[in-house]
Order: sequence, then structure tokens, then C-alpha cells
Amino acid sequence: MKLQQLRYLCEAENQKLNLSKAAQKLHTSQPAVSKQIQLLEDELGVPIFIRNGKRLIQVTPPGQIIIQIARKVLQEAENLKKAAQEYTHEGGGTLTIATTHTQARYALPPVIKRFTALHPKIRLILRQGSPVQISSLVTSGEADIAIATEAIEHFQELIMLPCYQWNRCVVVPPDHPLLNEKVLTLEAISRYPVITYDFAFTGRSKINQAFEKKGLTPNVVLTAIDSDVIKTYVELGLGIGILAKMAFDPQRDKQLRAIDASHLFEPSTTRIGISRNSYLQRFVFDFIEMFAPHLNRINIQTKLKNHTV
Repeated sequence: MKLQQLRYLCEAENQKLNLSKAAQKLHTSQPAVSKQIQLLEDELGVPIFIRNGKRLIQVTPPGQIIIQIARKVLQEAENLKKAAQEYTHEGGGTLTIATTHTQARYALPPVIKRFTALHPKIRLILRQGSPVQISSLVTSGEADIAIATEAIEHFQELIMLPCYQWNRCVVVPPDHPLLNEKVLTLEAISRYPVITYDFAFTGRSKINQAFEKKGLTPNVVLTAIDSDVIKTYVELGLGIGILAKMAFDPQRDKQLRAIDASHLFEPSTTRIGISRNSYLQRFVFDFIEMFAPHLNRINIQTKLKNHTV
């Protein structure tokens, strides 16, 4: 049994049993992936997949257990490398952060500046995507930590570390009638076209819930994954924007005005997600504590110990 076989096996499931895609991801050929999986099945004496000709069509019941164990083995193998790296490459290493645009653009820059000053030899990689995509990057071992607001709590393989709460504002052009409202209401917002986040991003569910409770349906004319895109189209007059307060900067967004909307929507919590069985190098603890000062090494290790499976 080889680690390579376990990698091929897990990647086949990652790619929804498409061996061509798995081979492309692994930088090898489809026959090579198929052969190694077959050799593993022969050694174990049980079928991991149900086949239709050469195509994989389903994971067998024993295959589900085997894949789960294989992922743990691969995680531990990666942990061995990280543990050794701390002592063989003192001060060096790579930290891969999977996050959304809003976090990367507005919350992370001051943290990354401090972190790179403290750890100049650490290579930082930012991977952006939807909350589901970035959570998957951590569970697959392609990223060390995920930082997001939505969906991350649905991944049972991740331990959730609450970081901070935030709320929203409404952005409008300088002459917009909403600026004359004494108190901003959902009813007032509903009178205008709305530009806001895509359903999978940045607290969109809280926005939907607020309108639903009032029996209102906002006229959402455009959605985007990027706060800057939302502001651009508000500037063009396509509608009013609902976005994270952190994404509005009066010094930069001089063509817009922000109206606080925190009284209209439930606050959202940004979390860091880490794999339950991951080995965190010292610089990862440093980064997490810089991003959320209440998350020091001791309480993170306590959470890891209590949730390790």
C-alpha cells in the first residue's frame, strides 16, 4: 500500500468519480489513476467503487469507510512534514489562507502586514472563492485555514473559531432620497432596486431573513461576489447597495454615501475554519491571534484536542 494510491483514491472522490479530472489534478494519466486504485482494491480484497465498464459510478459501503481512513492517513502524513519543517526550516514555510473577497480586501491587509513583518520568510498564499469553495480547500488539505462568514459551519470536518461580528450599510449616490429618511427602514429600501452579494457570500442569508420577516421582497437587480463591484454599479445608478460596513471607506468611496443599517439586520460572525486533525505550525497560531486576539495558542489547542476525531 502506497500513499500515492491513497492520494489517487481520494482525488477520484474529490472529482466526483471523474478519473480524467482526477488525473489532470494529479498531473498524471487516467490509466495510471485507474491502475493504482485497482491495485489498492486487490490488496484490500474489497471493491471501493462500483463500475460500469471503465467508469466509476458509485462508492461502495466499504469504500466509504476506506476513503475516510485514507484521508486521515494523508492528513497525518502532511502533519509529519509540517512538524519536521518547523525544525529543519526555522523561520520558513508556507501559509495558505482560503477566504472571500471581502475578507481579503478589507479585513486581512493590516493583519498580513503585521504578519509578514514578524515572519518575513513565510510565503503567504491567498486563495479566494465562495465559502463552500474555501472550506473545501481546507478539508482537502490545499489550504491551512479558511476565513468566511457563510456556510463554513456546515463542514463537519472543520473546527470553527469565531473571530468577530459585523453588520451592514446601505450605499447610495450623494443625492439619493434615502439620505433624507430620518430612520432607514426595510420598507424604504424595498422602494428601490437593490444591488448586493451573491446568495453564497458574505451574510446574504441575514439580508434575506430580515426582509422575509417583514413580508417584503427586495427588488434585487444585480448580485456580485465583490464589494467593489457592488459599489461600482451603485455609482452608475443601477440601484442602491447593501454591503458589509467594513467595505465602505469614505476616503476612497467619495462618490457614495453610506447609511448605517445595523439596526435592520442580525449581525454576522466571521469564523476561521481549521481541519480537525491538522498540525498547526507556530506561525499559523501567530496569524490567527493577529486576526482575532482572543484566539491564543492555548485555547486553540484546547479546541483542537476536544474535537480531534
